[in-house]
Amino acid sequence: MIYLLTIIIILGIIGIFLILFMVKEAFANRVIQNELLFPNFPESFGEVKIFFISDIHKRVISDQLVEEVKGMKPDMVIIGGDLMERKVPLQRVEANISKLKTLGPVFFVWGNNDYEGNYHHLDVLLLDNGVKILDNTAVTFESLKGDKFILLGIDDISQKRARLDLALLDAGEDGFKVLVSHSPEIVSSVKKEHQIQLVLCGHTHGGQIHLFGYSPYPKGSVKKLPQTTLLVSNGYGTTALPFRLGAKAETHLITITKQ
Repeated sequence: MIYLLTIIIILGIIGIFLILFMVKEAFANRVIQNELLFPNFPESFGEVKIFFISDIHKRVISDQLVEEVKGMKPDMVIIGGDLMERKVPLQRVEANISKLKTLGPVFFVWGNNDYEGNYHHLDVLLLDNGVKILDNTAVTFESLKGDKFILLGIDDISQKRARLDLALLDAGEDGFKVLVSHSPEIVSSVKKEHQIQLVLCGHTHGGQIHLFGYSPYPKGSVKKLPQTTLLVSNGYGTTALPFRLGAKAETHLITITKQ
């Protein structure tokens, strides 16, 4: 009886420490620095630095994280969808946007959870705060030499709002193209002839919890595919319970330059 009680106590202590560890992983404030080199990146841009944050959900963006990223001097901020979810107050969303705006111009693509509440109110909030919504559209940046860096974004796939064809039409044929989509599913629609060099995604949370190495989704990563390069982030927030195991919360400072 004493032996059994001892085992129960030990297992209970292990369980408590595991829960505390998973909470710590879920509320991490780390910035992964990804340096991505491309042979066809225009030299006239030198380099482009993107702060990419996806799947914020219920989290409040850390002031410490913002200060760290400021020191990295990003050229722009991209929110990869799921800025919020049902029952998240718009005041919290606006506070998060205000912090991100101190880092540079902010761009946004819709995620599935952004549509859970009154997304019309979110749309107005984004526009009022100067956030550029990339909903099947593109934005072109031109260097002094006339080279083009093009940022494309599509609406959420799960809502059947994604129109990559319209974003590509808006982007035109010439230029270095970066596509932002909440879901990495879009990569199956990207063809080599689209000349999209990089795709940025979130949505999967890197599996969020990996038990014995297994999770429905793989951890976030950067993969070189035949038609493009794909970056999938673990994301910043969580869905359901605020736990992570084997897929620590993350954001990204992506530096794009010529190979």
